Amino acid sequence: MVIVVTGPAGAGKSRVGRAVAARLGAAFVEGDGHHPADSVARMRAGVPVGGAERAPWLATLAAIIAAHAAAGTPAVVACSALRRAYRDALRPAGAPAGAVVFVALAVPAGVLDARLSARPGHFFPPALLDSQLRAWEPLAADEPGGTVDAGAPVDVVVDRVLAAARAVAGAAAGAAADSPSPA
Repeated sequence: MVIVVTGPAGAGKSRVGRAVAARLGAAFVEGDGHHPADSVARMRAGVPVGGAERAPWLATLAAIIAAHAAAGTPAVVACSALRRAYRDALRPAGAPAGAVVFVALAVPAGVLDARLSARPGHFFPPALLDSQLRAWEPLAADEPGGTVDAGAPVDVVVDRVLAAARAVAGAAAGAAADSPSPA
């Protein structure tokens, strides 16, 4: 299973994602490390990155996710995946249900702003938070994943992320077992 930890900047995607990966003994992929240099420069300058600028980044992460899903190797990816279209782009075509799960971290805007202000030198400035909050599309009921309250200590949030991911994987396994076998 590949777990994609999503949410706006400051939600704790990297910290929680690393902890989930460590708990699972899975690979961890830091989505921010795959942004093209021009996108990083835009964000550092306080300019939001739009869909066209995001496309190469999403394609790179989609290839990483697809490789893990195809090999059956567990991985955790920290990626904002703010819009449904971005999450759809990350999900490999033909991957079995439950192979890729999205878990969104819910954190109040004031906490996000405080966290961003406490990390000077990061390429994503606090001034861009509003653009991410406007762009955020919560996970829809038909998307494979769930949303967890990320205001608790990291170990508790990790438990919640794993419970949400396992619920999706379990539901997918149950649905597969209920479907008729090909003749």
